[in-house]
Amino acid sequence: MIISVANPIYDSVFKFLLEDERIVKTLISALLQREVKSVEVRKHEYTNGNRDKISMFRIDFGAQVLQDDGSYKLVLIELQKTWLETETLRFRQYLGTQYASADNMLRDDKGDSHGIPMVTVYLLGHRVGDIEEPILYVRHKSFDYYGNEVTKGLPDPFVESLVHDSIIVQIPLLRGQKNNRLEEVLSIFDQSNKDKRNAQVLNIEDDSFSGDADMERIVHRLLAAASNSKVRQDMNVEEEYFMAIEDRDTAIMARDEKIRELDLRVSEKEAQISEKEAQISEKDAQISEKDAQINEKDAQISEKDSQIDEKNQALMASAKALKKAGLSVDDIAEMTTLPVEVIRGL
Repeated sequence: MIISVANPIYDSVFKFLLEDERIVKTLISALLQREVKSVEVRKHEYTNGNRDKISMFRIDFGAQVLQDDGSYKLVLIELQKTWLETETLRFRQYLGTQYASADNMLRDDKGDSHGIPMVTVYLLGHRVGDIEEPILYVRHKSFDYYGNEVTKGLPDPFVESLVHDSIIVQIPLLRGQKNNRLEEVLSIFDQSNKDKRNAQVLNIEDDSFSGDADMERIVHRLLAAASNSKVRQDMNVEEEYFMAIEDRDTAIMARDEKIRELDLRVSEKEAQISEKEAQISEKDAQISEKDAQINEKDAQISEKDSQIDEKNQALMASAKALKKAGLSVDDIAEMTTLPVEVIRGL
């Protein structure tokens, strides 16, 4: 039988869910793949990020986690959940406050102060780039100068104070997968089970977790959230807020599309203008070349005219000399090729 439970992607439902310590232990144990003896909510619980852009639900736990040697170690679990794509800077800023907090430091037997080992968990309502794995474990390792992994002396309190592991869950990629314990636990976030008419509700099989006491407790808690008037009211407020964000983002996308179209038109106009300017420049170059050719021809003509004037002057001088020597006009005209009238006028 199909039952309808509250959708834990909503902050109000998620908060309601994590108010149950046993459910928190179930979730953290599955995430760390280790037994968790106990958990306690630390300061700044249930904080939401600025609602100008995103919803970021944050809660910090101190968990006593079973180690390989059978002992239990305190681990700080920083759990963050967001509906929408968010700026990495916001995660880093909150992470910085955790590192800076004196509450997250412990003193050893020698009185030295070290940070509590920390694991950050990000439950994302969106995909991260092209990563196809629904659950991503990001673990740090230590290496020497030559790239060889260093294991002797590690883990060390000093090193663990400065670095941390992360677990990233891409909720959109869960899609009914239950290949391991963590995927079973996270299946209660699977948005492929979302009711088509009401996003606040997930429809799941009543007996899908039959015999699993921890999962049955989670389902019962989500059923209780669905019938809780305060939780439903908070879900409605979240929906109104995100509808406003979607409307705003849609308007921004439409505006950006118009800007892109205008930029494209401006680019096309600039390209046309550049082409026209190139054509004009080419024409100007051709005209300049023609002018240069004309100037060269004019110079050649001027040189020819100058040469002709020089020859004429030389002929006139010769004709004068011949006339003075007593030669006849006809003889001089034949010798110099000057017109008879010109010779007579000398």
